[in-house]
Amino acid sequence: MKFSAPLQNLIEALRNELQQYGEMLALLDHQKDMIQQRGSDDILHSLASINTQSAMIQVARETRMFNQRQLALSLKEPTDATFARLVPNVPADCQPLITALVQENNQLLLRVQQRAQENQTLLRRSVDLMQQFITSLAPGEKGKQRLSKGGSVMEVEPAGALYEAIV
Repeated sequence: MKFSAPLQNLIEALRNELQQYGEMLALLDHQKDMIQQRGSDDILHSLASINTQSAMIQVARETRMFNQRQLALSLKEPTDATFARLVPNVPADCQPLITALVQENNQLLLRVQQRAQENQTLLRRSVDLMQQFITSLAPGEKGKQRLSKGGSVMEVEPAGALYEAIV
């Protein structure tokens, strides 16, 4: 099939966006495995990869939106026209392809969002469990407050408090 340049560019942009979402989902799946295995170094590495992939998704999305606007202009539609408005105006033989790509992108984006929320919940549980562990080391005692490297306040046992409890 031969498409106009704006239509071909949009199709390629939709495919690229779909690929980027797929790669993000794979990274999030890997991160979930690392969280469940308690691989702290791997989790930190996965966060860096996820941030990089997030930037790639943003570029893919912006590219798709640019090509969507270009197609709208070529069809003499408003530049903010939705796919629902654009698709009926493209050749009938490529309408199913564009519709399928848009649906797949939307579905994969939803799966990425769900997986990211699941991972956030798992990470939060891990942090909560670690906090409970730290708290259980000195039950009922208040330590002195000290700033951590990140600037947040943390409780610290007074020097000699454990020593005094043993003696």
